[in-house]
Amino acid sequence: MSFDALIVSHGQPSDPDVGEAEIAALAAAVAAHLPEARIEGVTLAVTGRIESLSAARPSALIYPMFMADGWFTQVQLPKRLADGVGPQLVSFGLDCTLPMLAANWLRRVCTDRTLEPSKTDLVIAGHGSGKSRRVSEATRAFADRVAEDFGPRSVRCGFVEENPSVTDALCGLGANAICLPFFAAKRGHVLDDLPEAVAASGFTGVVLDPIGLHRDVPRMIADALRWRATTPDVSQGVF
Repeated sequence: MSFDALIVSHGQPSDPDVGEAEIAALAAAVAAHLPEARIEGVTLAVTGRIESLSAARPSALIYPMFMADGWFTQVQLPKRLADGVGPQLVSFGLDCTLPMLAANWLRRVCTDRTLEPSKTDLVIAGHGSGKSRRVSEATRAFADRVAEDFGPRSVRCGFVEENPSVTDALCGLGANAICLPFFAAKRGHVLDDLPEAVAASGFTGVVLDPIGLHRDVPRMIADALRWRATTPDVSQGVF
């Protein structure tokens, strides 16, 4: 079954080309698992681009590369899409298979570093928000599901824009600790705030790349798109 899909991210308004290159690379990686589909990536940061792309793909599925559902996915994105485009899938951070992917990754990290999950402390570093609890709630839900599967000694969440801070969450842990950033890309907060928090807290554990950069993410997105394309009557998880 052939179909179209647009993978949409927020992008980087101060430097739109960076975000566009990132989402294009992700779309190409997803497309490698979907030879029957036409997959394109687009950000909200480039004026007019998502409008023109969605108008040219009137039946395209929409995959939001966001960590939670909120104003961008529920208001701005639908408003900017051409009429009739969709349906829109659940955001990346809320995908029900993401915690399993993360838990498997953490087990591999423990194996590589001769750590035992039950003696390892896990910190999920997220964005948070001073305006809405949706982002932190999504982060905590993800952390709980990962911990249930992975079985660490403890699990903490820390946030860039609300309390507890990432610095507080990282404090007091030994070398048997792993920090997993609950972000889609490696820029902004991941390049600036996270290293600062690691330094300020004296954290000596493992700091992983953002979950959005995991090598299995393109396949996960491809599976979600294929499932949605072949299940036209489903309503759960779309807008």
